[in-house]
Formats: sequence, structure tokens, C-alpha cells
Amino acid sequence: MLSKYAEASFFNPSATHPVGLQLFTLFNTIDKDVPGSLKKIAAIGYKEIESAFSMLGGYYGLKPKEFASLAKDSGLSWQSHHVLGTPFKAPPGGFRMPGGDTTKRFNPPPMRNLKENSQQLVDEATEGGVKYLVCASIALGTLDEIKQSVDILNKSGEACKKAGLTLCYHNHVHEFENVEGQIPYHILLSQTSPDTLQMELDLGWASNAGVDPVELFEKHPGRFPLWHVKDMGKDKKQPTEIGNGYIDFKRIFANAEKSGMKHFFVEQDGAPKPFENIATSFTNLSKILA
Repeated sequence: MLSKYAEASFFNPSATHPVGLQLFTLFNTIDKDVPGSLKKIAAIGYKEIESAFSMLGGYYGLKPKEFASLAKDSGLSWQSHHVLGTPFKAPPGGFRMPGGDTTKRFNPPPMRNLKENSQQLVDEATEGGVKYLVCASIALGTLDEIKQSVDILNKSGEACKKAGLTLCYHNHVHEFENVEGQIPYHILLSQTSPDTLQMELDLGWASNAGVDPVELFEKHPGRFPLWHVKDMGKDKKQPTEIGNGYIDFKRIFANAEKSGMKHFFVEQDGAPKPFENIATSFTNLSKILA
């Protein structure tokens, strides 16, 4: 017998938890053929997508309504979009991918952020019809930066709420590392309200930081409407296909209701063969959830 999550994901497209994909997994690859890439994603079996920044600028070179229409025509439901919290400046020579081939460097086009462009980002997300705006990262290197970032997230969260959106925060590893005697992630949870900020828990990066996702769900029930379903290699150095790493997804999904999860997105940063990788992840995830 299939679990309710497996049944929802693989046999009933209109069910509560269809399988989604974070498009950052296809970073740079998708830009070469956006319509064709979306059709390939849907053909594999994914039903939902979460967008991220593109080297084409905007929404993969499109306006929000244009991208929403393209996704819908491809059989995909666009649920969420990633934005920066504070300005990003690429280091000399460009930035490296967080996982995968770290030898490649990229110089991205100008990217808007919540500190400077909050209302514009909210307006664009509303235009595109997404339900969630996600802060992909924000400055958390010192307690002063954390304080400023909490203020940015609270203000942006209020703007999202007025527009009928939900603001979420997405973690990497550093949010769980000690900063002047405190843990940034705990500060974000305690100094923001669930009414203005929810969380998108990246299961892979959190696990790599030594954090048990289930314990987070128990301490903060209902605070995690979005997940990144990311597996990490057994050496804990870089993401891998779902089922090929060390993350116990069956246990985590058993606690989905406690977490408040509404949508989840498969992600593999720096995927070496993106379409093959996401197909493997989809197949393996279906077995894990069965």
C-alpha cells in the first residue's frame, strides 16, 4: 500500500503534495532552452516548480506573467520564487556553485533583493501568481547583520502578507553555525512571527550542519510549509540524487504533517547531468515514499 505522500505525488496530480522541483538544479542549463526544459521536467513526472535566479535575468528572461503562462502550458504549477535578502556582489572572477563542480565561476546579472527592492519583488510575485516568496539567503555574519536582517524579513513579510503571499526563509549550513555565541537560525525563528515569516527547510544543508529536521519540526510545529528535498553524499561534501546519499527521507516525511509542509521541491545544487539526475531523484523518491 502506498503512503499518502506517494499516492498524492505519483497518482493524483491534484492531491496535496505533488512532487516539485527547484529549478536551481538546472542552473544555466535551463537558460539554453526554457520552454524545452520545462517540458522535460513535466515529462519526468514533476508537477510543481520553484524558480530561482537566472543568468538571463528576470524570470528566465521573461516577465512573471509570461513565465507563469509557459509553466502552465508545460503542465507545471509555479508555486514559489527565490530572491536574495541583501545585495549580492560576485567576488573577482565570479562566484562558485555551492556544490557540484566548484571550478566553474559565474558572473550573474544584477539581482534585486528584499533590502532594496522588497515591494517590487512582492509585486512581481503577485503578478506571476505564486503563493510563496522565499529569501534564499541574507547577511548573517555578525549579530548586527542578523539584527538588520531580522528587520528586513519582518518588513518584507508584512508586505507579502498584504499581497496575499507567504514569505519563507531558506537555509544553507551557516545559519546553524555559532555567531558571537548565538545561532542565527534560532534568532530568525524567535524574533519573527509565523504570521510574517515561515521557513523553507533545506533538508540536506540542515542535516549537513548536524541538525535533525524532525527535532526542528517538534520544536516549531507548523513553521515549515516548504521543504527542499536534497540528499547529500555520504562524504557530506556535495549534493547527490535523492536516495544516493545519507538522508533518511522516509523518517522525515513521516513527520510532514507536524512540520506544516505544503509543498516540497527536489534540489541538487551543481547537478552534473541535470535531467538524468532529476529523473533518478524522481524514481528513487517514489520508492522511498511508497
